[in-house]
Amino acid sequence: MGSARVFLFCSILAIFLNSVLGANKTRHFKWEVEYMHFAPDCVEGVVMGINGQFPGPTIRARAGDAIHVELTNKLPTEGVVIHWHGIRQIGTPWADGTASISQCAINPGETFVYRFQVDKAGTYFYHGHYGMQRSAGLYGSLIVEVGEREKEPFQYDGEFNLLLSDWWHKSSHEQEVDLSSNPMRWIGEPQTLLINGRGQYNCSLATHFSNSSGSQCKLRGSEQCAPKILHVLPNKTYRLRIASSTALASLNLAIGNHKMVVVEADGNYLEPFSVSNMDIYSGESYSVLFTTNQEPSKNYWISISVRGREPKTPQALTILNYIPTSASKLPNLPPPVAPLWDDYGSSRSFSSKILALKGSPKPPKKHDRRIILLNTQNLIDGYTKWAINNVSLVLPATPYLGSIRYGLNNAFDHKRPPENFRPDYDVSKPAPNQNSTYGSGVYMLNFNTTVDVILQNANALKANVSEIHPWHLHGHDFWVLGYGEGRFTEKDEMKFNMKNPPLRNTAVIFPYGWTALRFVADNPGVWAFHCHIEPHLHMGMGVVFAEGVHHVKKIPNEALGCGLTGKMLMNNVHN
Repeated sequence: MGSARVFLFCSILAIFLNSVLGANKTRHFKWEVEYMHFAPDCVEGVVMGINGQFPGPTIRARAGDAIHVELTNKLPTEGVVIHWHGIRQIGTPWADGTASISQCAINPGETFVYRFQVDKAGTYFYHGHYGMQRSAGLYGSLIVEVGEREKEPFQYDGEFNLLLSDWWHKSSHEQEVDLSSNPMRWIGEPQTLLINGRGQYNCSLATHFSNSSGSQCKLRGSEQCAPKILHVLPNKTYRLRIASSTALASLNLAIGNHKMVVVEADGNYLEPFSVSNMDIYSGESYSVLFTTNQEPSKNYWISISVRGREPKTPQALTILNYIPTSASKLPNLPPPVAPLWDDYGSSRSFSSKILALKGSPKPPKKHDRRIILLNTQNLIDGYTKWAINNVSLVLPATPYLGSIRYGLNNAFDHKRPPENFRPDYDVSKPAPNQNSTYGSGVYMLNFNTTVDVILQNANALKANVSEIHPWHLHGHDFWVLGYGEGRFTEKDEMKFNMKNPPLRNTAVIFPYGWTALRFVADNPGVWAFHCHIEPHLHMGMGVVFAEGVHHVKKIPNEALGCGLTGKMLMNNVHN
């Protein structure tokens, strides 16, 4: 039995034993999703909130606990789903929260109950996965602590949680229309970066350190946009959990005068390494440790900066406050400066340091199937789209999970999606032809086989432009075997890290480069794999994997009440 299967078996066994021994709990939540007026960056607008909160409530649980979220859609005219980002949904693929893939969207006024188990400790989050509702503010934190009888491989005295996001003053609905127009109207860069849902537009906490003409923020602390200050005691070690739910921005985080030791990524432990700043891409999560060993009579900046795109959005700032120093005392040094936005050498250096903790599961030595996915920007009938191997993803009206499970053959395109691209394709140039098509096909994976995915980046429509793309896989963790520049070739396999590659659920491809991933198709269900940049997914940048669907037990009828599965259920009632 391979180490991956042993790891999965041990995870399930630990859940079972904890359940038998009475350590696990079922945690119940009753949520209502609705629009509300809010001022995340001191400018009032409309956000999507949960139970009147933005960001949504934080879920805290222990590994092995069951989570029940009774979600009622209070939006007046649109459906909603919530994806539990990083939770593998072992045995509950219908609870993954992906509209048209794992379930039907929850209609206005309706209630859907998500029931699933959190099998592994780590830093996670949740967010909307219908349209561009993540851009509207539908997100929150999900923290899973170790089980009662387990210990972390590191120690700390206290803990903080940072959920990072970006914010536009233009509504997500208008953004959708802009991106779907002919010609496409790009949404532009976000107005503000948010830390735990709070940022400042047209003013700065640190104006006196800059040459800009912006004003100094004058905040009392009670405003919706006032920063959440982190209060610490001297000479202590703190865990900082960080997750990025950004719709567009890649970020860099730093704490003034403090080193950070990275110990966890996407719910998996790492060989600890020290950094003064760190990149974090949309969909990623980390834990870092820092020690409060600086001058205790001072406070220090925590800064978030844009990476990978020319930064037209100001830094987000909050304060690390050393008790008993007054929290209103501003740091006497300027905020940390991130590496230049296009310093990809720095980005690659950080990614290369991320290695699995000794004793972590190792990948299978060989793959059974290799799928190479070329990311390109294309025109289809004049509309700007993103395509994978020349196919731009369009989701069907019937959720794949139901249509595949019940053999509804007319629900989606059964043409096998391409597994590679032309051998003469030059990734350094814009797409030479515009023969891309729309498609809803599925990569059917043999159950319990090892799959390699090579993500291949290329030039966008505009010459000399290749963007960063963070890709997220639902239902699995994968091993990141390596990164490279240019077009991937079989010789690049010699560069793969088979000794201690990290397990992740999100991985980045750098401009004009490739990223190699490996995972075991051992989780029955239908799973999205897509760029986590919200506009890119909206424009077709994703694929769908299916594996072992015949092993899926009963799917709740409430997940299937639309499209052909809805008609099937109606016919069963009347027959």
